[in-house]
Amino acid sequence: MGRHFGNLAKVRHIITYSLSPFEQRAFPNYFSKGIPNVWRRFTTSFFKVAPPMTVMYLVYTWGNSVHEQGKRKNPADFQNDE
Repeated sequence: MGRHFGNLAKVRHIITYSLSPFEQRAFPNYFSKGIPNVWRRFTTSFFKVAPPMTVMYLVYTWGNSVHEQGKRKNPADFQNDE
């Protein structure tokens, strides 16, 4: 048998390359390129997402408060009850 899991089939005319995990750097350019890229992506999407989310939150809280006010009984209607 002698076949390992990665070599179960023989594929012709396809060239694959791989790099050992011991030869790769775990966090290349993390501070010089990674953090500024995250900040750039956050600022570009924040102003597209935050205003609609804020409006939706305000509408939701307003709707809940109006609903709670509508469920209350008017004390003037029950003033003369005994």
